[in-house]
Amino acid sequence: MSTAPPPRRDARLPRRQRVDDLLAQLTLDERIAMLHQFAPAVERLRIAAFRTGQEALHGVAWMGPATVFPQAVGLGASWNPDLLRRIGEAVSTEVRGMRARDPRVGLNVWAPVVNPLRDPRWGRNEEGYSEDPALTAALATAYTRGLRGGHPRYWRTAPVLKHWLAHNNETGRDTTSASVPPRVLHEYDLPAFRGPVEAGAVAGVMPAYSLVNGRPNHLSPYLEEELRTWTDRELVVCSDAAAPSNIAGSQGYHATHEEAAAAALRAGVDSFTDHDQDPAPTTARLRGALERGLIGEHHIDTAVRRLLAMRRELGEFAPEDDPCAGIGPEHVDTPAHRELAREAAEQAVVLLKNDGLLPLSAHGDGDGDGDGGQDAGAEADAAGGAGTVAVIGPMADACKRDWYSGDLIRRSTLRGALAERLGTGRVVHADGSDRVRLRCASGGWLHVPAGPAGAGAPEAASGPAGSLNPAHTEGRTDLPPVTRGEHPTELALTDWGGGVLTLRAPDGHCLSAAADGFVRASAEEPGGWVVQETFALEPHGDGHLLRHLGSGRPCRLAPDGLRTTDEGEGPESAEVFTVEVTERGEDAAARAAAAAGTVIVAAGNDPHINGRETEDRTTLALPPAQERLWRAARAVNPRTVLALVSSYPYAVPEADAELPALLWTAHGGQAAGTALTRALFGDVSPAGRLPQTWYAGDDGLPGLFDYDIIGARATYLYFDGTPLYPFGHGLSYSRFSYDGLTVTRDGGTLTAALTVTNTGDRDADEVVQLYARAVAPRVPRPHRQLVAHERRRLAAGETGRFTFTVPVAALGHWDVAHGRWTTDPGRYELQAGASSADIRLTAPVTVGGPPPAPRPVREAGLEAARYDASENAVLVDRTKTRGDAVAPADPGAAARLLFRACDFGPSAPDTAVLLAARAEPGEARIGLALADGTPLGEAVVPCTDGPYAYRAVELTLGGAPRGVRDLWITLRGAVRLARLDFGLRDASREPSRAAGGY
Repeated sequence: MSTAPPPRRDARLPRRQRVDDLLAQLTLDERIAMLHQFAPAVERLRIAAFRTGQEALHGVAWMGPATVFPQAVGLGASWNPDLLRRIGEAVSTEVRGMRARDPRVGLNVWAPVVNPLRDPRWGRNEEGYSEDPALTAALATAYTRGLRGGHPRYWRTAPVLKHWLAHNNETGRDTTSASVPPRVLHEYDLPAFRGPVEAGAVAGVMPAYSLVNGRPNHLSPYLEEELRTWTDRELVVCSDAAAPSNIAGSQGYHATHEEAAAAALRAGVDSFTDHDQDPAPTTARLRGALERGLIGEHHIDTAVRRLLAMRRELGEFAPEDDPCAGIGPEHVDTPAHRELAREAAEQAVVLLKNDGLLPLSAHGDGDGDGDGGQDAGAEADAAGGAGTVAVIGPMADACKRDWYSGDLIRRSTLRGALAERLGTGRVVHADGSDRVRLRCASGGWLHVPAGPAGAGAPEAASGPAGSLNPAHTEGRTDLPPVTRGEHPTELALTDWGGGVLTLRAPDGHCLSAAADGFVRASAEEPGGWVVQETFALEPHGDGHLLRHLGSGRPCRLAPDGLRTTDEGEGPESAEVFTVEVTERGEDAAARAAAAAGTVIVAAGNDPHINGRETEDRTTLALPPAQERLWRAARAVNPRTVLALVSSYPYAVPEADAELPALLWTAHGGQAAGTALTRALFGDVSPAGRLPQTWYAGDDGLPGLFDYDIIGARATYLYFDGTPLYPFGHGLSYSRFSYDGLTVTRDGGTLTAALTVTNTGDRDADEVVQLYARAVAPRVPRPHRQLVAHERRRLAAGETGRFTFTVPVAALGHWDVAHGRWTTDPGRYELQAGASSADIRLTAPVTVGGPPPAPRPVREAGLEAARYDASENAVLVDRTKTRGDAVAPADPGAAARLLFRACDFGPSAPDTAVLLAARAEPGEARIGLALADGTPLGEAVVPCTDGPYAYRAVELTLGGAPRGVRDLWITLRGAVRLARLDFGLRDASREPSRAAGGY
């Protein structure tokens, strides 16, 4: 009797053969069931249930206590791939350790986010690494390598990159379409994904909720045309939650859910994350699509094969060989992971400005050996409170979680870390909140009753049994509601900007509305998918309504307590309150500042409020209440530091002008307070660098939905203004000199080398940044673009040699005329510096070769989407499966497209054939003209019975273009243009079909 294992478990066989053997044994129903996120077990084959999707952006999320590292944008500020790799290793180890205790913890991790941070108003800014695609790719590659693990055959976890593709807005995120021109696609959005995929540490991607060029990302043709051409791995595409239903739902892109599911599967989606743990709707849709002939079994088999290949690499089908089998719960929250969390938080701190106030001495005063140290000490004495530090503001005593954080096992706040260092008696604290009492128009005061005995230990979060989604968690109902009383309760009111408030009871708990509608002092912090802890005070008559923002309803006083109004109730049923302010936050801040030698104003955001998933910011400004805090502190104590702790950049030009020192760090995870304190006191020299531009105000930004960074002149690559703090900026407590930049070339590789010396008296990290710049380019190119970097510790007085290898192709760009990557001949520069605006050394580079060829329009025609520049134009879907067309963004205004260097040949064409579509009744017009203003003609495009019903419209040319000329095309009305061809009316050949044809 043979004891050989079945082929699927025989490690000696080729991996593809093992997967194919298993696939062949699955029934059709079993295969369809595997396409849902929660794939059921197949007991007859000893295949366990499997869940795609485990959040692990900066630690294991949603599954209980775990090590919490800084937010991703903070990790981006480290500019340290080695750090990211080590964090990835720690996170994947904790995933395995937590899974040993709870098998619901998944091994297919949905991390990292690699969307470049194009616009700092994006609500999910905290989830990305950088506005630069090269830095994003480098850090994502490192993190995914750590998540994957170092075994040659088996993966510790299987990381999935988010969110394919061009996704930087939460406003209307499931219905808005990003218009992404080919150059932006190939130079900006795709490279951030391509780097980690080509590195071989990525299991797949997750499409975004949004649309690109009019087509849902879950139907993106680039999944096959680009993504799966970068590697020979079986990449898995996991849908975002509920996104498959959006295709026939909010997006209305297909008429039925069966058609939508079929289209997604054909486009390359393998795992459908829909209807939470209920697979029935998804499997019914796929079965219906199969019966209607919209898909074949081969489509199902292809997706299942990819999913099984991923599970094979996680060791599922050969558990006896799994090198991770011995990882248990004892590998969670280890001393090494705690130390790594502290190191990461320290490396994320960015010193924005320092006039000599920092670092603080052991007594909390200026450092005596630093610039201005003795004068700073005299100022401290004059301020009254030498050796005492005031810590003020909403971030002073906070250690914030975000939506993708794990549960904090340990919590370090700035106030706590300062008290541990200096002693409680030398730390003065003011949280910056207003103290208010609310008088009820119907009599009495708003009153928070004392909770029952043991109320300090919250009951378990409630929600649907077995759900892994924290969005299902409901508020506590075991505490008495807020009510009316004879004696007022003084509440701490924090204004987060935009009229969004939180109210804290004297015991520190936030007022929160539960599912029963009653308001209780029950939440330690704001949180949840729908935040239940935010309110607004709206003027109403002689007082204010207290509106609960989570439900959108004002509050009323019922006999049992304060609750939100019922649906259909108007404001007349709501209680009217008179707000009595017992103390302004800025007054308390001034009092604390006057009593201290040094002031640290800790301002910033709560990651669940005013900028988060589902909600973009409307401004870069610091909330006015927080502006008042630093101004009040500065007015009484010039030794005031502004420490910004936030998920995104702020525009703080006045603080920069008036304060001696500013720092920024993202929410730093469990070690946040300790790390910031160590940076303030010089235990470590800050060496974080800004991963995105900090603009001086909102007027420096293009529209939120404008994804064309070239045309909009956005990000450090193209921004023409002066930022508040540039990309790559960050100061140090030491000084560094740069010397001797040389560049050599060997074939397609450039080698740049330079020396950097720490000329200061402190050991410190320096981040050497290498940029490339095209000199006198023929098309718009970045001012400079990051091509390499290295963060390295240099001892005081030490000189280090830095060497970078750069492909010559990194100097190039996407040639829209020919649809390929090209490096134009000509002059370039490699620039080494400490930021994108602090260039220390420059070396020339010359690239030879023939001049760029003009567009061969007579032979290949023109694809409309391959324009060089545009006005009022938007890219749209040419068909529902692939291809782009162009339409006016505003049909009421003309759209113009510029095509440079069109070669019409020596004999002028007399005819143009336009491939156009128009769904609306009436007519539209398309006109052609040379760049010198010579008109070539205009054609009328009648209704073609649909936006995808293209018709060839012939235009007789009147200008007889010859040679190489620039061409303008003007679109008027609701029309789509796919392409155009040029020829002679009596020519026997048909118009060119080289780029899609008719």
